Amino acid sequence: MKLSAPIFYLKRQAKQLSRDHGLPLNKALDRIAKREGFDSWSLLAAQAPVERPASELLSKLNPGDLVLLGARPGHGKTMMGLELIVEANRAGRRGVFFTFEYNEKDARERFQLVGGNPKSHNDNFLIDASDAISAAYVMDRLASAGRGTIAVIDYLQLMDQSRAKPALANQVSSLKRFARKTGVIVVFISQIDRSYELSAKPLPELADVRLPNPLDLALFNKACFLNNGKTRIDMLN
Repeated sequence: MKLSAPIFYLKRQAKQLSRDHGLPLNKALDRIAKREGFDSWSLLAAQAPVERPASELLSKLNPGDLVLLGARPGHGKTMMGLELIVEANRAGRRGVFFTFEYNEKDARERFQLVGGNPKSHNDNFLIDASDAISAAYVMDRLASAGRGTIAVIDYLQLMDQSRAKPALANQVSSLKRFARKTGVIVVFISQIDRSYELSAKPLPELADVRLPNPLDLALFNKACFLNNGKTRIDMLN
């Protein structure tokens, strides 16, 4: 059965439905699935065309990489970050999701929506939604993490929202050194400036990253940008 829109767009509609009507996200997804002719979202997802941009991204990452994952709201950057952890788990690698945006229950729900099973992953998947998240906090939590562990931080622009925390540039520099030393792969989910929407570019680029506070983007050696179901992976240095 052909879908009325790409699956990423259907997910966006479900999120809006969830917000507008106060529905749990899984219920909103099931409503969208029924509209598309499926009994549930899981059945829709199982029969939808296979799209594995997270698998492609993971294949291009090396231990010690510092990665930027950017998109405008609603274009799947958080889901992509979680999918990256799912793919890492499937390969027997550990993934940690640090989030300022979601509580643990909501993050776990989204992890399941992208194919993850928290019960089966156990120690290979961790959600941390602490308000104390900072570079020092992340490094402490990952002190014993194995080489190739994926650490996704949701998201970059909130790292220094508290005045008690170091400047964003200092935190990212610290995590860059930590990644190189330990072989942990650190992925920052990032906002894209709204001015991008006035451009004719099919996908954002580094110049479109929203930077309310100074940051040298040359610290990142890989970037992945999303927009309207399209993905581009850039090798930066």
